[in-house]
Amino acid sequence: MGVFLIAVAAWLARVEDWRSYTPLAGGGTVGGTAEQYVSEEKPSGVIRWLTTVDHKDIGMLYGAYALIAFAVGGLMVVLMRIELADPSMTLISNTFYNSLLTSHGITMLFLFGTPIIAAFSNYFIPLLIGADDMAFPRINAIAFWLLPPAALLIWAGFFPIPDVIPAQTAWTMYTPLSAGVGSGNQVNAGVDLMLLGLHLSGVSATMGAINFIATIFTERDEKVSWANLDIFSWTILTQSGLILFAFPLLGSAIAMLLLDRNFGTMFFSVDGGAILWQHLFWFFGHPEVYILVLPPMGIVSLVLPRFAGRRLFGFKFVVYSTLAIGVLSFGVWAHHMFATGIDPRLRASFMAVSLAIAIPSAVKTFNWITTMWNGKIRLTTPMLFCIGFVSNFIIGGVTGVFLASIPVDLVLHDTYYVVGHFHYIVMGAIAFAGFAGLYYWFPIYTGRMYQVTLGKWHFWLSMVGTNLTFFAMILLGYGGMPRRYATYLPQFATLHQVATVGALILLVGQIIFVWNFAQSWLEGREVEDGDPWDLADDDLTTAEWTWFERKLETAVTDGGEDETELATDGGQAVDDADADADSADDA
Repeated sequence: MGVFLIAVAAWLARVEDWRSYTPLAGGGTVGGTAEQYVSEEKPSGVIRWLTTVDHKDIGMLYGAYALIAFAVGGLMVVLMRIELADPSMTLISNTFYNSLLTSHGITMLFLFGTPIIAAFSNYFIPLLIGADDMAFPRINAIAFWLLPPAALLIWAGFFPIPDVIPAQTAWTMYTPLSAGVGSGNQVNAGVDLMLLGLHLSGVSATMGAINFIATIFTERDEKVSWANLDIFSWTILTQSGLILFAFPLLGSAIAMLLLDRNFGTMFFSVDGGAILWQHLFWFFGHPEVYILVLPPMGIVSLVLPRFAGRRLFGFKFVVYSTLAIGVLSFGVWAHHMFATGIDPRLRASFMAVSLAIAIPSAVKTFNWITTMWNGKIRLTTPMLFCIGFVSNFIIGGVTGVFLASIPVDLVLHDTYYVVGHFHYIVMGAIAFAGFAGLYYWFPIYTGRMYQVTLGKWHFWLSMVGTNLTFFAMILLGYGGMPRRYATYLPQFATLHQVATVGALILLVGQIIFVWNFAQSWLEGREVEDGDPWDLADDDLTTAEWTWFERKLETAVTDGGEDETELATDGGQAVDDADADADSADDA
């Protein structure tokens, strides 16, 4: 990997005329040279996407990458659920089941969850705050291009590489198993490659976080103050702060684990090493949950009021609750360790903070519900996913409060109850908010409108599938079914089969989504109205729709040709402005 990075740096040094580079903000020359800025059009085709530093293009790359990872992780879990339809092993081996379990968790959290948020934030944060681009466009591009090799490393064990098998450590990588102690298959290089991939994804997230903080602090339009900064930008700013404190710790822990595995150090292979790993991992791991859920909360807080016909109720309290979650999230990590035998006084303090962090989440929930109260509700597809988000988040949150109680947690720890609770948040809430954003902003990044009926089918199949699958898991947990098992006792068969049916319903819903998304992008009805959702009727138009309207107007005055504008990196950016026809209202 080091050789690869050096080769990339050497190539960049060869092809880039660094002395003539002039940022747009400089307005002149660098180093006293007399060379003037010369505008050139973006390259087209593959070269454009490989070399772009435009925030909108990079947002699209993040989105494509995240959806591919979502498909891979989803197919992994479908195979697992089919296997679990029968109590005994019938389809795949136990070791391959463990490999799918490990890769599914890491894929969904690190290769889908964080990048899909980066897709929205890269595309829309500069538009929402009136910036020309991100503060550091090239760092923004580098942060994305670290992710494809990270995915290849994480999935390397599934490729036909001699003597390399997939990691089977589960996504938490608990030691001493992941340290390769003993004669098991965890000494295999597949675990090392997975750890390196995780490290790369963490570096990418950290670079992006620095960029978002710098952008929101320094690139805002003069009219955008802290008082009127939009709620999505607030959540991205808070998320970026969490990333800066959490991901470097994960990187350090992974480096220590790699040293244990390859150079015989003894960080985690001695007495207390397993507890040390859990402390280091969960100090990252629980803030990671809020790193993933805060921006989706911001999407819902932005989108839901648009179809409730009124502004977000208690805007300041939603902002304060976001900041409170960011602070409290670093004080709850040991609630994952109640069963490890740590000091009861420490357990009590972590229980108190774990219960307290539910309060700002409840504040948000009541604000969303109050925003809809007596509003002019329009059940568009984005609104349906927002309502589904709130519903699933309530179930996931309430089940989490039970786990924050030490006596209850000791009973339910490492059962399917934990799996059901967690997936109500990551699938029922985070993914639903992502779908809400994809449908809501679909006209902006495609210039077209999706098929309304298929969008609603996608919602209802996802809603039914989610609740069938994960509520069955909660009931399995109450029955005492341990998680991570490929086989189980016959009395759990019925609930496992219900969960498998729910997973297949979810699969059908996502197939409809993929078809609708791709077909509408290529052949959907073009929009000519800069306000396809009729937000102006309730004075709820936001900055990105104003930008979209200007883009359409420019395309009309240019006779439908592409609009050309300067990019902040001193190069030339060309926005694709579609020729516009009929608009479709998702009502």
